[in-house]
Amino acid sequence: MASTPSKDYKRREREQRKFDKRMAREAAKAEKLAAQHAAEEAAEKAAAEEAAKKSEAELKAKEEAEFEAELEAELEAERKAQESSES
Repeated sequence: MASTPSKDYKRREREQRKFDKRMAREAAKAEKLAAQHAAEEAAEKAAAEEAAKKSEAELKAKEEAEFEAELEAELEAERKAQESSES
């Protein structure tokens, strides 16, 4: 006589398949969440680098403007000195 699997065996198999599916879903969620966090961190890092470059460029532009203003002031002072010496 052939023996058939018991109902208990079938139930355990069905529960194991459900458990495996649930674990796979949870793993996929965790992986998706980790990828999302990594993308957010990369975006924050890129934004910080961009801000640093921008502030560096602004600082350099400010220094150049100050230098140009000083140079213009010196040239103006020289012109006034020449005009007063010619008069």
